[in-house]
Amino acid sequence: MIHPWLRRHQRLTFLLASGLSTAGSFAGITAKGWILIQGNDNPLVLALHFGALALPSLAVSGFAGVLTDRMGSEAMLIRAQWGLFGAAVLGAVAIPLTTGQLQVGLLLLSTLLIGIASTFELTARSKYCALLIDEPAQLAPYLASFSVVFNVGKLVGPPLGGWLLALSGPTTALALDATTYLLPIATIVWLLLPNRSAEQTSRNEGKPGSEATLQAAWDGCGAVLRHVLQFTAVACLVVFFHPGLAPLMARQVLDGSPQALGTFTAVLAAGSISGGLVLQRYSRWLSGRPGLLLGGCTLITGLAQVGLGTNRGAAAGLVMTFVIGVGTASLLAGVNLIVQVGSAQRIRGRMAGLSQIAFLGGGGLSGLVAALITLAWGLNACLTLLGSLGIGLGALELMRRGGTRLREPEALN
Repeated sequence: MIHPWLRRHQRLTFLLASGLSTAGSFAGITAKGWILIQGNDNPLVLALHFGALALPSLAVSGFAGVLTDRMGSEAMLIRAQWGLFGAAVLGAVAIPLTTGQLQVGLLLLSTLLIGIASTFELTARSKYCALLIDEPAQLAPYLASFSVVFNVGKLVGPPLGGWLLALSGPTTALALDATTYLLPIATIVWLLLPNRSAEQTSRNEGKPGSEATLQAAWDGCGAVLRHVLQFTAVACLVVFFHPGLAPLMARQVLDGSPQALGTFTAVLAAGSISGGLVLQRYSRWLSGRPGLLLGGCTLITGLAQVGLGTNRGAAAGLVMTFVIGVGTASLLAGVNLIVQVGSAQRIRGRMAGLSQIAFLGGGGLSGLVAALITLAWGLNACLTLLGSLGIGLGALELMRRGGTRLREPEALN
């Protein structure tokens, strides 16, 4: 029997469970990164660790969207959470049971599996949220809330991972991380009452299974949403924040110490949280104006990157860092918000997959481009060049499509 308070506040309950799981995930990733660098002192291992987490999303996002629409979001969400739990347990047991290269391989495999399961979890969760709302107007602010929760988890998770390592050791730290994935499972299975009748799967379309494809979702989502996805891919190629360059950026803004890197990432996360709060507050209005939202985010991020590339003061540099956090977080959360609100329920899983492909594809290539420019001309030139391109791209989008409205027919085409 579900408690009446939980019945009335099931959206908040699911949000909090997801937030705690997100914080645990970042804590575990931080702990594994520390273990890997302590055992090998090889930056390439850290690069592989980050790549194992991020790259699978680009590879499997489309499949995750198709499968979510076929199986249903609730079933896929539960399976994805069990996958996250199993992958995290693999990392925890690797510490006491193995050593040397085998341990490194198992830790990297654990992170790879977490990256794959996280893609399915994010795709299914985006669609599942529509089953927890009472009326369509609640969907936009509820989806935007997850951006805030994600960035709060990104802010508190890394120091939490460090504290757990110091207080309890690597095995306990990773084991505690694994248990956080059980909380969303228990919440979904025992505490929530989703409106399952609102679930529309591709099996209910009366079409052969081959029609439930990414191409079918792309063709059926409408011209506005197709442009949103295309613009997002290009915008992320230009102004996506480059995690691999964070130590260089922190050294330019402050100095090369670990404390400076911590301050830099904390300011960046604070900007991301602030951007998420603004997006949540005005989610309904902004989701109906995709050109204004995405063009504006690209413009302010480009301006901040140029400011960071030409700046010589710590205070001004931290302000620019904060603005980059606002712009990039709003851009990434904004595209998911727009495609979920603006698409038919039966294709929302595939649309979530397409949005991940757009920002991960553009962002992934952007990191390589930024690294090559930095090697050739330096970080200042990289930030100034890419930021200038972002300014032009954002301004052009605002001029051409700033007045575009996401109308109901676009969601039904």
